[in-house]
Amino acid sequence: MRKIVTVIGARPQFVKSGPLSKELRKKFKEVIVHSGQHYDANLSDIILRDIGSPKPDYFLKTEGATHATQTATILKNTEEVFLIEKPDAILVFGDTNTTLAAAIAASKLGIKIIHVEAGLRSFNKSMPEEINRIVTDRISDILFAPTIIAFEHLRREGLAENAYMTGDIMVDSVKTVSSMVDESILHEWDLQAGDYYLLTLHRPYNVDNKENLLNILNDLAKLDSKVVFPAHPRTQKVLGEERLPSNVKLIQPQGYVKFNGLQKYAKKIITDSGGVQKEAYLHNKPCITLRTETEWVETVEIGWNLLLPPIEGDLATKIKAFEPPTEHPNLYGTEIAKGMVKILTETI
Repeated sequence: MRKIVTVIGARPQFVKSGPLSKELRKKFKEVIVHSGQHYDANLSDIILRDIGSPKPDYFLKTEGATHATQTATILKNTEEVFLIEKPDAILVFGDTNTTLAAAIAASKLGIKIIHVEAGLRSFNKSMPEEINRIVTDRISDILFAPTIIAFEHLRREGLAENAYMTGDIMVDSVKTVSSMVDESILHEWDLQAGDYYLLTLHRPYNVDNKENLLNILNDLAKLDSKVVFPAHPRTQKVLGEERLPSNVKLIQPQGYVKFNGLQKYAKKIITDSGGVQKEAYLHNKPCITLRTETEWVETVEIGWNLLLPPIEGDLATKIKAFEPPTEHPNLYGTEIAKGMVKILTETI
């Protein structure tokens, strides 16, 4: 049986790996490698359990706070695994340091690379993720584009020969967990459905500078409902003992099921995350993206996602005024994992 090594290491990849692994294992031998990039239990163990992903076969130790050191460590460690496992292909997701490092390691060994979520472009090279996704696309052998726009980016870059418009694997992930939650999930935080905003922030320009982060939170204090903020441990460290606005409810990072429950019943979702933008759309929730650009431009174009740079100020007024249209087209497809595996059985 042909072997594929799937490499994951960050929350978005944990979320995407479950439904794809389920289908992949019907046709291939799969070995899962956890790079160790996200080591917090709430960001890895719980999410992997919630989404039904098989337990990783390898859990690697990742060291180094800088992008270069972290990428180098993952490159070295994944190469060692590839030499042991000798796979027919490796599979990576998205745009993290794990994705780039594993792809480079496989490329140097002459192993085929499958890139899920290929072709996304923010056209902002100050974002490490943009560099990661561009380089990974260039060296990959099979490119799974989640949207027509992503596929067109690949075509313009001369990569269409190896590209497939598959739809987005997050469709399968959200479908899996959405049926697992009801409004009772809100009791833990004393929330009412439709009466709170959900906030997620992790981009360095929003959270690593304490002044920028507090400016955002103080502006959101002017909203008309609670703002629930599951904060990454790094962000909590930046905030320290700072007194937050009374309507901002800081909570711990959540597993995938609980987090989707918070999305499902929110009034609106405020984020700087690419993955959460998609999840918001799949939950039929208005999304406000605190960035100057997005990879998911189709959600902006149809009016369900508002790009709102934090430096503009007066965030609360703009967030309260934002309302999407009644139309909610299917942007991301159905039964994505099955379609991807069918392609892989024909190409590997």
